[in-house]
Amino acid sequence: MSLQVKGAVATIADFAATAPVNDNARQRAATALKDTCGVMLAGAVEPAARMVQSMAADEGIGDCRIVGTPLTTSPGLAAFANGVAAHSLDYDDMCFVSLAHPSAPLVPAIVGVGELVRMSGDAVLDAYVVGFEIQARLGRLMNPRHYQRGWHCTSTLGAISSAAGAARLLELGAAGTAHALSIAASSASGLKENFGTMVKPLHAGLAGRDGVLAALLAQSGLSASANAFDGPQGYLRAFDSERDDLGSVTADLGSRWEILETGITVKLYPSCAGTHPTLDAVLDLLAEQRFTADDVGRIDVDVDPIVPTILIYDRPAAPLEAKFSLPFCVAAAVVFGRIGIDTFDDERIDDERVTRLMQRVSMHVDEEIGKGKPSLTEARVRVTLTDGRVLVREAHGARGYPDKPASPAELEAKFLSCAMRAVPESEARATLARLRESFPSDL
Repeated sequence: MSLQVKGAVATIADFAATAPVNDNARQRAATALKDTCGVMLAGAVEPAARMVQSMAADEGIGDCRIVGTPLTTSPGLAAFANGVAAHSLDYDDMCFVSLAHPSAPLVPAIVGVGELVRMSGDAVLDAYVVGFEIQARLGRLMNPRHYQRGWHCTSTLGAISSAAGAARLLELGAAGTAHALSIAASSASGLKENFGTMVKPLHAGLAGRDGVLAALLAQSGLSASANAFDGPQGYLRAFDSERDDLGSVTADLGSRWEILETGITVKLYPSCAGTHPTLDAVLDLLAEQRFTADDVGRIDVDVDPIVPTILIYDRPAAPLEAKFSLPFCVAAAVVFGRIGIDTFDDERIDDERVTRLMQRVSMHVDEEIGKGKPSLTEARVRVTLTDGRVLVREAHGARGYPDKPASPAELEAKFLSCAMRAVPESEARATLARLRESFPSDL
């Protein structure tokens, strides 16, 4: 291959291709992979996933499984279909440095390629770790400006992480991996304006597919620019990166691990991560004070400036919109006392108790909320009751976040409840047992 890469891009490619992976990082990856397989099964029955599954089976030839179905296809189209399923319910994990859902594109990509080349469980986990690490480093460099401009990082960064993971499994070496990353840089895309529609999970599927395609093309000898990332018309400039010094986030690759320091947030609510701190606060107040929707005069929620750019539906008209509606999520939490997959069913969206309470829920930006903290992790909730009492609760993160990790029991319960949307309980438990054998961790 003729690409002669120097500087930060060479450092990234060499890391992706050859870095020994920290054992603790591999453990974190194993938990994330299994959690993602669960939400993939849950999402496999959703309409958007079904549409893509049918197309992937018709157009692809291969033995890679489309999760939750008897269908098989090519590795790229399996990553496409499974990525859409993984993100269909917005129940997949988050990273607050990348402002992305890291696993929804990455896990389908590396599982698809892993099936193609029949790699070991450890090799798949190593591919996850290097993909996650590169995504987080880019997110640290590019955000918040990149995200605020309207780019969906799950897609824009996910294509790069998926290419890195796929290239690792294909053993492309540093030069081939550089080609794969540079190819993926030209296919990255994804607009936040499509949040609350079927296109949002499509972003994750496209990122996974494009990462696999980039790695396979690089394996075939397709060449790309050595300056695709940091050139004057490259990825960082085109995607409006906050900073452009790629070397500032790559110098300590392999010695400092974002997956351990930043961590992965495992979602315990199937809604946008921007709702989770608020939901924790509301549900805690509800449990302590035992008020009802009829007792509420109003609920005010103070959030950081990023939150309103993603929670864009004040009065959602459909389940996917409701996942990006703070008024709906807060009202549903009070009315039903919990938030689960069924909270976003059509009949719950139209529940009169919820729609009445939504009108008394308001979101306000407070520039001081979350200062010095990752975006989407802080909130302040004020519940004014009709008897005059005012209940206040500040949220610093939420359950499932790295500093408040989900317990093994919570992880298992989530996996089984998700998997049983697609398969019988016996098969769900057998699937979890097989995953535990291949990828040992807390889950």
